[in-house]
Amino acid sequence: MKDALTGLSAVDVASRVAGGTLSAVQVVEHALAQANRTAPLGAFLSLRDAEAVEQARSIDARRAAGKPLGRLAGVPIAIKDAICTRGAPTTAGSKILTQSGTLQSAWRPPYDATVIARLGAADAVVIGKTNMDEFAMGSSNENSAFGCAKNPWDPARTPGGSSGGSAVAVALGAASLALGSDTGGSIRQPAALTGVVGVKPSYGRVSRFGLVAFASSLDQIGPFARSVRDAARLLGVIAGHDPRDSTSSQSAVGDYEAACDAPVRGLRIGIPKQYFGDGLDSAIRDRVQAGLTSLERAGCVLVDIELPTTDYGVATYYILATAEASSNLARFDGVRFGARATTGGGLDAMYAETRAAGFGPEVKRRILLGTYVLSAGYYDAYYDKARRVRRLIRDDFTAAFEKVDLIASPTSPTPAFALGERVDDPLAMYLADVYTLPASLAGLAALSLPVGLTEATARFPALPAGLQLLAPAYEECRLFSAAAAVERDFPYLPPPAAAPFTATGAV
Repeated sequence: MKDALTGLSAVDVASRVAGGTLSAVQVVEHALAQANRTAPLGAFLSLRDAEAVEQARSIDARRAAGKPLGRLAGVPIAIKDAICTRGAPTTAGSKILTQSGTLQSAWRPPYDATVIARLGAADAVVIGKTNMDEFAMGSSNENSAFGCAKNPWDPARTPGGSSGGSAVAVALGAASLALGSDTGGSIRQPAALTGVVGVKPSYGRVSRFGLVAFASSLDQIGPFARSVRDAARLLGVIAGHDPRDSTSSQSAVGDYEAACDAPVRGLRIGIPKQYFGDGLDSAIRDRVQAGLTSLERAGCVLVDIELPTTDYGVATYYILATAEASSNLARFDGVRFGARATTGGGLDAMYAETRAAGFGPEVKRRILLGTYVLSAGYYDAYYDKARRVRRLIRDDFTAAFEKVDLIASPTSPTPAFALGERVDDPLAMYLADVYTLPASLAGLAALSLPVGLTEATARFPALPAGLQLLAPAYEECRLFSAAAAVERDFPYLPPPAAAPFTATGAV
């Protein structure tokens, strides 16, 4: 059966399951076998073996009874562990959402996130929850309280973060699709480092109901896939207004799959010089240029543009995001759910000891930073100023999109760096997201897709490189059209660790 499944895209799996030429049970058992075989790479924190197979049986039974199936019928999907799944372990990569610091004692939500409900309605099968940086705070997956995920191209290297586990699961073929969350690049950066497609939808395009919050004005759930069309179908399933999320947009959801076939001739692609300066590794530059050349061959027109406030993106993000984190994470106090320190020192001591033991170093660092910039005497100097700079960044993009239809850039300034290389240098770690942060601050639609492997150098072996495409808010169709055009020149490359169950994207 593994040979019959090799090379099948999620779209093809759904079509064959719905048509009766493929069993949902076979697909799900194949995915679970791959997840277990590749467990040393740390993609998953928990698997839903029995539940997933039972759901697959139900799908097969409904098909046999002549009932119609959903758009993701039988497709195995992995879920970042910051997204609530009713009755299933949900930790956000943190010990504070466990009773005893173990995955076995993890909090089990009494409800599903909106995206999980929509996946269920589409007959997707959730096979497990994936590893992540604690509370989505990190760029390497090394901040997980339960051990880091590893890059399937080189297990000594990071898969990126914070949604590293979801990216690894898809790259390995342990899931046809995955969901992550992107606050400042946490879908796009791991997608680039592991060689898969990752989409950060426009802010408000996908409901945040049921997502454990990091920074509420930035967080957005989005897809991982091995092909652009697969990502388009998944986004089409989860997108749309949700009255339970006050920031959810009522803008119409486009036909993202149809956009994958739309012509791109004449599309104007902005090339910001600020994204191609110092700090960009030459190997990444070469691969991104290959992607831009592909766009030109498809008939797109490259236009030089300026985004002058780009240099302020990192500082602005790490003021605003940490301020929001300081507020959002106040709820984890040992009273309502999760861990609680046992102390005889009273309520304040219980709060302090619970948070000291439950949060990891990076989360504590960001809470402290956020509390500082919101404190009396510093609010105007830091937080209020960052809000005003965020407006300038948005204005830069607005002006640019008056001249161009899309903007193209590298996703990450370097290929995947070694595990442990930056753990003691927070600033170097933060700069890993230098190209992804501005789009998050502006609420734009953004996508990363692989553009082949870098040339091996003394510093890096041959590793995946990602091209980032940015579109105005709610113009995801433009992203999928351009990305599909590039993908025709850069088909999916399975990483070495995926063998023998490799999947090559669309058939």
